[in-house]
Amino acid sequence: MVHIAEYLPGLETDISSVLQGGYNNPLLRAWQHERQLQKNMFIFPLFISDDPNDETPIPSLPNISRFGVNKLIPYIDGLVKKGLRSVILFGVLTDDSAKDYQGTPADDPDGPIIQAIKALKKNFPSLYVMCDVCLCEYTDHGHCGVLYEDGTINTELSVRRIAAVAVNYAKAGADSIAPSDMIDGRIKAIKRGLINAGLAHKVFLMSYAAKFSGALYGPFRDAAGSCPSHGDRKCYQLPSGGAGLARRALIRDMNEGTDGVIVKPSTFYLDIVKDAAVICKDYPICCYHVSGEYAMLHAAAEKGIASLKELAFEAHHGFLRAGARLMISYLTPEFLEWLDEPINL
Repeated sequence: MVHIAEYLPGLETDISSVLQGGYNNPLLRAWQHERQLQKNMFIFPLFISDDPNDETPIPSLPNISRFGVNKLIPYIDGLVKKGLRSVILFGVLTDDSAKDYQGTPADDPDGPIIQAIKALKKNFPSLYVMCDVCLCEYTDHGHCGVLYEDGTINTELSVRRIAAVAVNYAKAGADSIAPSDMIDGRIKAIKRGLINAGLAHKVFLMSYAAKFSGALYGPFRDAAGSCPSHGDRKCYQLPSGGAGLARRALIRDMNEGTDGVIVKPSTFYLDIVKDAAVICKDYPICCYHVSGEYAMLHAAAEKGIASLKELAFEAHHGFLRAGARLMISYLTPEFLEWLDEPINL
């Protein structure tokens, strides 16, 4: 056999530079991942309508629908059989006239969230039910808290109201409370409320500690009917370049008693996920792959840039690499099937 080195002396390959033998097979490529995607990492967002028989597709969120309680159970049954372990609930009011300045319908015992908690726990006792806690879906102004007359956030009243909603979800049977309002001090108030209710030992408090204001929430607001009637949320959600603020918020929420943290959005904020993996190294860290990110992947797939599956795996592997342990993802139903398929990526 003739070796090329006989013709090109001095260009012999160094032993340590030969890497391809370590990833030339699909199984080997999986072995090279420091962490593997697993079904129990995925949390599926559900939009729960106040119309019990509602089942309405959301045009800006492909394959995602709003469900009333009566339609929800058959839908979730199929996903549980595929391995779904956790959901997070968002309420939707079809009648805007039911909304008021302090979001009274948020914890109405006959409202969508409390009814959904009870139905899910009755039908799927082992399903882990998380509840997003915010007022924007239920206020007539569309903001995440109670407002002063000038339209700014009344922090004291907002925190008090948000904590009350969180405790009422916990009393209804929610396994986890996830406040997404980003109003200062709500984690401490919720934790104190759970302690006073005798529920802190059995309810996981998962803070949206690093939630950024930006352009990626449009499809969610279409789904939840939560667009502000005036102004925006830039004074209580973090600015997109505010890494230092995010680090401070992570530390604050740990000090106030959170049991886990969420970074939202995810793809554009992997540096914040990495920061959280260091600052909150002893806490579960979750990425929220938000509606705009999900819609972008679908749009790219429709344009033929790559398959949805390839894009989805690449995005979610990025969350793992950055340090996330959990993912709130609209792609959860697809991953429940993809993760059962032979390794071929």
